[in-house]
Amino acid sequence: MDNVTNNVSYIVMLQGFNVPQERAFLAFLLAVLGYMVIVFCNLLLFLTVILNRALHQPMYILLINMPINDLIGSSALFSHLFREFLTNSKAIEFPACVIQAFFIHIYATGVVFTLAAMAYDRYIAICKPLQYASIMTNAHLMRLIALVWGTNLFIIAVLFILLLRLPRCRNNVTHTYCDNPSLLRTMCGDTTINNIYGILTVTCTQPITVGIILYTYLQILITCFRSKSTDTRAKAMQTCATHLVVFLLFECLGLFTIVSYRIPKLSPLLTNFIGVSALIFPPTLNPIIYGVNTKEIRRRAIMLFKKHIFPM
Repeated sequence: MDNVTNNVSYIVMLQGFNVPQERAFLAFLLAVLGYMVIVFCNLLLFLTVILNRALHQPMYILLINMPINDLIGSSALFSHLFREFLTNSKAIEFPACVIQAFFIHIYATGVVFTLAAMAYDRYIAICKPLQYASIMTNAHLMRLIALVWGTNLFIIAVLFILLLRLPRCRNNVTHTYCDNPSLLRTMCGDTTINNIYGILTVTCTQPITVGIILYTYLQILITCFRSKSTDTRAKAMQTCATHLVVFLLFECLGLFTIVSYRIPKLSPLLTNFIGVSALIFPPTLNPIIYGVNTKEIRRRAIMLFKKHIFPM
């Protein structure tokens, strides 16, 4: 097996976007613009919460994990896109490919874990308001955040430890970016353990996180409709609607990505576009959705923007 690994190139070839050379620089500029929008929107949301003591509440502290996670995923994607468009090359070093795949998986798992934690927080706040302060203490909040990131890192670390134990015998990755399934196809040897672990992680994490989100919001809806206060009902519904829009956006784009790679008749350009959509649209839209729909964040963000960027 060592001979097989040694005979394989250090370079991995991605499928790429097949951009004509005369349009490569334009594609690079568009990619830079898109990435700058993502960084600006997510940093604005992050700094708005961090720099305003009034927003140092469990709901907002959990929320800032979203822009951190979004920046991890988008940076993993765009770092290679910049290089591909500038050099007109689809090649990537194998260690860089593994690192990109690792952080993309951290992003994907982190989205649903964070949304599940936020759903739990809203469930306690709306369904058990009298117990909220005693349950969502600073210590409990820190444990919740540590559980989200610790579980995420552990699951993905094991996934890639199992991947890297295998010898590699192919160089071509049939994907726009590196991920575990595409890298697994470049490996030789018995991948049974990898496949079983991959299936177990999906079948365990998805039902649990989606189940938490659906159950908590169902309970919130029931509580809201039973509430006699119109203002409380409207505020709770608006908060929950924001979380659900973000959740559905990511889940739908993820589903489209999975389906697109199983339809061979789709054009490569469309397949590639759908493939990167889950790493571009949620990180771009999430901070905008939260900023527009959350009154307190919107107000504080405008104040921060005026004070530090356009001071009067």
